[in-house]
Amino acid sequence: MAAQTHRNLLGSDAEPTLLPEDGYAVPDAGVAVATARSHPASSLAWAVLAEQALADRTDSSDVAAYAYARTGYHRGLDALRRNGWRGSGPIPWEHEPNRGFLRALWALSLAAERIGEDGEAERCAQFLRDSSETAYAALSDDEEH
Repeated sequence: MAAQTHRNLLGSDAEPTLLPEDGYAVPDAGVAVATARSHPASSLAWAVLAEQALADRTDSSDVAAYAYARTGYHRGLDALRRNGWRGSGPIPWEHEPNRGFLRALWALSLAAERIGEDGEAERCAQFLRDSSETAYAALSDDEEH
């Protein structure tokens, strides 16, 4: 998927948004299910579920991945807004608590592409690049292997 970098000129001076620790380590899909059930606001749990579904590579798992990723994405947007994000500005990959949202965003891009939502796939990939080039590089590199 080819991506262009478009910088939001209105948000070019925005401070990075740093999410607080949510306290939920999600090393695999089994723990992610329990975490999503008990703490549904955890973007990381939904991102892990989406990544697992994407790894299965079936039509139904692609649809499940889309649903999981969209949930994680929206939970992440809620958290970002609660922490001062106003729709633009960096969301650094280097800050570990931001990774749940960024992973959900990338999973949403991949899942959208797989179900034929090409415009959404491109928008999500661009949003990831605009939020964190480091995240885009790390996650897109992972997908290639």
